[in-house]
Amino acid sequence: MASRRSRRVAGEAELEISIPNHFRCPISLELMKDPVTVSTGITYDRQSIERWMDMGHSTCPVTNQAMHTDHELIPNHIIRRRIQDWCVAHKALGIERIPTPRTPVSPAMASQLLSEIALASQLGDNQSYFELAMRVKALVKESERNRRCFMSSGAGRVFACSFSEFANNTSKFSGVLEEILSVITAMAPLDEDACWHLSSPESMSFIVYMLQCGDLGRRLNAVVAVKQLVSRSKNAVEIVAETEGLIEALVKLIKEPISPQTTKSSLVATYYLVSSCEKTAERFVELGIVSLLLEMLVDSDKSMSEKALAVLDSVLVCDKAKNDAYDNALALPVLVKKMFRISDMATEFAVSAIWKLCKKGGEECLIEALQVGAFQKLLLLLQVGCSGETKEKATQLLKLMNGSKKKLECIDVMDFRGLKRSL
Repeated sequence: MASRRSRRVAGEAELEISIPNHFRCPISLELMKDPVTVSTGITYDRQSIERWMDMGHSTCPVTNQAMHTDHELIPNHIIRRRIQDWCVAHKALGIERIPTPRTPVSPAMASQLLSEIALASQLGDNQSYFELAMRVKALVKESERNRRCFMSSGAGRVFACSFSEFANNTSKFSGVLEEILSVITAMAPLDEDACWHLSSPESMSFIVYMLQCGDLGRRLNAVVAVKQLVSRSKNAVEIVAETEGLIEALVKLIKEPISPQTTKSSLVATYYLVSSCEKTAERFVELGIVSLLLEMLVDSDKSMSEKALAVLDSVLVCDKAKNDAYDNALALPVLVKKMFRISDMATEFAVSAIWKLCKKGGEECLIEALQVGAFQKLLLLLQVGCSGETKEKATQLLKLMNGSKKKLECIDVMDFRGLKRSL
């Protein structure tokens, strides 16, 4: 029995094309591109059955029998060739031939390659190492399955260890180090051992060099590596924060953006660093991070705004940051404007930042918040609902503003055109 689907051929009426049922994946019901057979003997399209297994299922969707978890998916070459022959036979009807899929990386193959890479690293054989690393990089780019296979085989740890070893002689291995870093960024998330190797003094010095002097791609790889370190390892945060030139490099990437992805990664790394301790936050403030964030918030997309608000709220733990924000004409107008405009997360960050500023700035700050419509928005926030901590801060702000309400009639709309932006 065969299923049918409509297909319009140029210059002809719509035709019905019969697709044999055994060519369709039992899960997706689409024509299989990479048919594989599981331990129960049923054939599925590789992408569909892998997604099924990734969801935690251990039974065969068709037979409901248990599938052996250690059983590899076996390519069904007979079905695949028949599907290709069928595509060729129906070429005139607009059916394209399905290309022969590449054989995915097996755990044994991944382990063998990583062992060879580790040996080349120990011997200082940069030529062999480079060739092997490029092979792994190509395989990782082929499919998500290959990437996961290398990750589960410890690729992040192996490459991070090699990076630390080669970083002892950057003049000789600079090119190799750049390629290693590009592979490491594809192995996220890194485990604790990988973070430990990547946060060595030699490794961090080269990463800073890449942040400062690399091209767009190399800077992106470097800042993604930093983001991985500070987000995955608490032990690495202090090392990263104390690395000479790193904080300055991050602030420069925010001040002089080279790509949205680089800026977002820089903001995430900055968030973890400023959240680690007040001393680190003060270093960012001294470099003008508050004004940079406020300028960014005037016109940025959802993702960028959320990250910028998160950093701003975190950095406002120190008095210097509060003073910088209070002295900036954009601060309260921008924060109030962003409430309800982006996401629930962004609104909570904005409320927290306003709460910190108003507690520091006193009545003048409260009056300005009233002028830009904060009172109405906070009331609305309590009506629609929010998290417990945000609700508490919003309630406190309303009580504080209520005392200043008589001195100034609240307005609901704010126009940025009359504001002077601080430089």
